[in-house]
Amino acid sequence: MASYRGIRYWMNAWIPVAIGVGIIFAESTEWMGADHTSGPLRFLFQALFGPISTTHWEIIHALIRKSGHFLGYGLIGLAWFRAWRLTFLHSRFAFDAFLAMLGTALLASADEYHQTFLPNRTGSWHDVLLDCCGAIVLQLLLYIFLRQVGSRRLTRAA
Repeated sequence: MASYRGIRYWMNAWIPVAIGVGIIFAESTEWMGADHTSGPLRFLFQALFGPISTTHWEIIHALIRKSGHFLGYGLIGLAWFRAWRLTFLHSRFAFDAFLAMLGTALLASADEYHQTFLPNRTGSWHDVLLDCCGAIVLQLLLYIFLRQVGSRRLTRAA
């Protein structure tokens, strides 16, 4: 049955993953290190919320960067999930979620390993864990959402 799906189907399924991986690769460069993002992010933050001390900014900057890890990898986890869901049309949620988590964990690990070779970046297993937590949380939210939508449809049909 899978052979009847054309190239457009597969592109629709997997291009979001490729775009997400590309974004991760772009962010895993020297130019996206904390020493390069602090200035522009601080400018934007101060434009929105007013002046901030350097001590407070360092904490907020770290929180912004870690939130980016959590949300970014959460979204790539959803892209992986969608791609696997479209690839294996009749599989269970848990199977697709497992494959999505595997892809997310491998990507996060490769990203952190790559960063160990950059002079202004460090690789950290803590970031891999944070990335995977983002993927887990967003997939759990998706699961809850799908269960709610499904139960509403069943209630309306009855």
